Amino acid sequence: MAPPREKPVSFLRSGHLGTLLTALLYFDFCFAIWVLNAAMAPFISDELHLSPTQKGLMMAVPVIAGALLRFPLGLLSQYIGRKRAAQLEMSVIVVGLTFGWLFVDSFAGVLAMGVLLGVAGASFGVALSLGSGWYPPEHKGLAMGIAGAGNSGAVLAVLFAPPLAAAWGWRSVYGLAVIPIVVAMVLLQIFAKEPPDREPKSMRDYLAILVDRDAWIFNLVYMVTFGGYIGLTSFMPTLFHDQYGIAKTEVGAYAAGAIVAASALRVVGGWLADRVGGIRLLTVLLVIVVAAAAAAATVPSNPLTMVAILIVGFAAMGAGNGAVFQLVPLRFRAMTAVASSLVGQIGALAGGLLPVAMGVGQQYSGSYGPGFAAVAVLAIIGMTALMTVSRSWTSTWIGAGGRVKAATEPAAVDDGMVGDLGPERTSP
Repeated sequence: MAPPREKPVSFLRSGHLGTLLTALLYFDFCFAIWVLNAAMAPFISDELHLSPTQKGLMMAVPVIAGALLRFPLGLLSQYIGRKRAAQLEMSVIVVGLTFGWLFVDSFAGVLAMGVLLGVAGASFGVALSLGSGWYPPEHKGLAMGIAGAGNSGAVLAVLFAPPLAAAWGWRSVYGLAVIPIVVAMVLLQIFAKEPPDREPKSMRDYLAILVDRDAWIFNLVYMVTFGGYIGLTSFMPTLFHDQYGIAKTEVGAYAAGAIVAASALRVVGGWLADRVGGIRLLTVLLVIVVAAAAAAATVPSNPLTMVAILIVGFAAMGAGNGAVFQLVPLRFRAMTAVASSLVGQIGALAGGLLPVAMGVGQQYSGSYGPGFAAVAVLAIIGMTALMTVSRSWTSTWIGAGGRVKAATEPAAVDDGMVGDLGPERTSP
């Protein structure tokens, strides 16, 4: 006689809510800091008389610096714990904000500050792994989506920073931004608990992920979903100000709709991926991204038309981010922080290059169209790569369409891929 099936545990009862919510807050405030230079770009560029290429570089430096630091911070968190790594990171951010407030008065200073503030972008893998670490596989997508919704911090930057800059000066905004970071540090210390899913491994084991085929498929897809999101988020204030003549204090209102759509749909994307499968959902979403990017490449004359196009594209990217991180912790179960940090790093690097591409395209072709077209091309490449590996994935470590394998499905076999294969992958 078969043993009775256990009743599924509800999401709220299956993990540690205090850790999830404080991880969300930590990521949210860090994300706001990460794009603060972009929100300040119209003010800084007017005062320092920057060219389009210099504007793009100013916005790209924090994104690229944060991207490069994601994997090292993820590795560090495996050794000292994600909670300690988060607190260390936020301490460095406070130093960077203080430097921007008191000492920056040149383009070189802005770039130096951008490197320090880029540390905020490294929060990604640590925040998602910390927030979701207490949750079982069947709820990973939703937990990752909630923690990852911290990218809504970009809304805080684009909505509040420009009016504050107009009233108090753009340097003062960096000083004021110290307050939410300190709040996040205090709440994380009080309410977060280090998850039990961290397993000690050698550095060689962690570095093996750098040559793992599956990791690089995730990297490629995330270059589209997150790289497109953070790159365009960074550039939107400049796009609406320079292309459409929107006042510096009002550009946030035009950008906010797209950012909110991406943040909200990230949670929905994780939830949907748990139910219909991350592979299946990503395929549909990448088609939408291609269509939206191609439409934006025409650079419509009406700013509201561009807003509508960006909302559709950002919604698909946000849901895609949630779907990617429904899959990552299932593929790399005991080293989610490292895997998440690598995927986040490569995705953010692509996002860091996008503002540069937009600026160079405008300077040399007179249009922002080439930058949007590059997003469409990358989305096609990512979709093709995902379709290429989907059969091998669903015959090994994941169920049909990218859902968690049911207990009745046969155990997968090792197909020779490198990395942390988790309990479901056994040798034949």
